[in-house]
Amino acid sequence: MTKKTTGASTGSVLVRELADILDDTGLVELEYATDDVNIRLSRASGAAAPVVSAPVAPAAPVAPVAPADMAPADMANAAPAADHPGMVPSPMVGTVYLAPEPGADNFIKVGDSVKAGQTLLIIEAMKVMNPITAPAAGKVSAILVDNAQPVEYGEALVIIE
Repeated sequence: MTKKTTGASTGSVLVRELADILDDTGLVELEYATDDVNIRLSRASGAAAPVVSAPVAPAAPVAPVAPADMAPADMANAAPAADHPGMVPSPMVGTVYLAPEPGADNFIKVGDSVKAGQTLLIIEAMKVMNPITAPAAGKVSAILVDNAQPVEYGEALVIIE
């Protein structure tokens, strides 16, 4: 049985999820905008204050993205990225950059060995460049995002074996 929600209740769920992201990441301000909605959360007085300027439409489900360097035969045998124990999730909403600056070599490539704490990529959020580091040493088996791609909180970025 599926539960049907109204635009107002869906909007309040989205605001709560964005407020949780604000808490989890330690950000002071967060803005989310689509064609149908514009939400800005700010911690100016210590509490998140949501501002919703349009009704929220239910979000469309997002299909899992396979690594760009995987052959179609490998994709069928690959475990879902979210279930992989070496998956590095995005700690925030933002834009991912695979290199320190335009024209520079990427921080990592598939097959590279990385050390714990080594920078894997950068996520830009609110004009701040946040390095995303390897949680443990290992070998990069997949890079699941493209350069300059927007990413969501919790989205799989890299798999380290």
